[in-house]
Amino acid sequence: MEIIDIEPGDARLTAELLPVLRELRPDLSAEDFLAVYDEGHAQGLRFTAAYAEGRCVGVAGWRTVANTNRRRMLYVDDLVTASDARSTGVGRALLEYLEQRARELGCTALHLDSGTHRRDAHRFYMRERLTIRAFHFAVELD
Repeated sequence: MEIIDIEPGDARLTAELLPVLRELRPDLSAEDFLAVYDEGHAQGLRFTAAYAEGRCVGVAGWRTVANTNRRRMLYVDDLVTASDARSTGVGRALLEYLEQRARELGCTALHLDSGTHRRDAHRFYMRERLTIRAFHFAVELD
C-alpha cells in the first residue's frame, strides 16, 4: 500500500479521491470539494490517499490545530476507506500514517469526530486505541 499527500490542483483529487470521499460525504460535489481544499489549504487542510494496486482505497482529510486544550494537535476531518476495501488494513495504515505525521509536526494528540450513527467506524476507532473523550455539540446556522 502506498500512502501519499495530494496537493491542491492535482487531478487525482476529483478523479480518484472524491469517489472514495463521497462514501462518507455523499452530497459533496467536485466544485465544493475543490473550493474547500483551495480555501482550507491555507488554513492547514491536507488530503492524504491510500493506494493499493494503483487504485485509491482510502482518504484522510486532516490539519494541525492549535488550541488551549491540547496546545497542538492533528485533527482528522475525514477518514474513509472504500467500501470494497474495508477490513484490509487501509484504515489502520492511514491512522498510523497520521499518527506519524502528528509526531513529526510536534502534536500532542490526534483527534477526530465521528457521527453518532457510524457504529462500525466507532468499533474500528476503539480497536485502534482511540477513546471517546468528549461530546461534540453543534448548531446549524442559516
